[in-house]
Amino acid sequence: MTAYSLLDLVPVVEGGDVATSLARAADLAWHVEGLGFTRYWVAEHHGMEGIASAATAVVIGHVAAATSTIRVGAGGIMLPNHAPLVIAEQFGTLDALFPGRIDLGLGRAPGSDQRVAAAMRRNLDTDPNAFPRDVLELQSYFADDGQTGIRATPGAGAQVELYILGSSLFGAQLAAALGLPYAFASHFAPQLLDEALDIYRRQFRPSETCPKPYAMAGFNVFAAATDDEAEYLAASMQQSFVALRTGNPGKLKPPVRGYRDTLPPQASAMLNGVLSATATGNPTKVRAEIAAFIERTGADELILTSSIYDPEARKRSLTIAAEAMTGLAKAA
Repeated sequence: MTAYSLLDLVPVVEGGDVATSLARAADLAWHVEGLGFTRYWVAEHHGMEGIASAATAVVIGHVAAATSTIRVGAGGIMLPNHAPLVIAEQFGTLDALFPGRIDLGLGRAPGSDQRVAAAMRRNLDTDPNAFPRDVLELQSYFADDGQTGIRATPGAGAQVELYILGSSLFGAQLAAALGLPYAFASHFAPQLLDEALDIYRRQFRPSETCPKPYAMAGFNVFAAATDDEAEYLAASMQQSFVALRTGNPGKLKPPVRGYRDTLPPQASAMLNGVLSATATGNPTKVRAEIAAFIERTGADELILTSSIYDPEARKRSLTIAAEAMTGLAKAA
């Protein structure tokens, strides 16, 4: 059975605020916990008024406190922004508060532009080996093996599950070399998905924590009772991508009927590319498109995203997605 989980950017909608977004995040996590989702992840982004998960560890604690069984974590922490010791302490604290439920996905992108990245870390390390070194240092703190000469408190001995994230081949190679699970960001950068998964599986070196490859893939779902309604709901995320690519990111806008028809060919082609790992439509159509993606990738787990303006419509979309996943499992 292919597992299914949720990546939530904790969107701040137009007309809304951060406090409401955080309350909705906890409510959504509680909802998907009841639908059998394996994990709920939030991602680190900075300097973006439409995303409320910049203080990622704080949001994880907020969501974990509102749920009881679902795994909660970062998809991911952008490690170049932080000293590994600080992340070990933060996630060691989370593990102490919510034992056996905390995930830590690690990425090497800044999750912001260079100006904001410089404001956070002050000095940007351009050495390509910096990220692997930071991952190894972080692992050392959790393992409490004494290699750094510093004991992370909290953090030493924490049972935090580590994942490598990526949208290029670099992350696939690193995850394979370290024997860690790998999550590919195909929900917004699908171009290298097949090649990255192939490299990860071929080059994988078993580890004590991950004896065989475990591949996860991001996938967008906009599901509703009808195709027309699903296309309408998807328009909010489509507007966000167009705004981001034109240098004008903002809050999540209400959907617009026929939005794609208003776009010039270049913008429409851009959306076709970045959102190719997407199921949009009625329950039958969504189930078929999810099945085709699983067949193509052989993913062990799908990380679903469903960035929808109306929180109740978002819940319905994820309910349909969960029903599709359980139906596929029963059929198998």
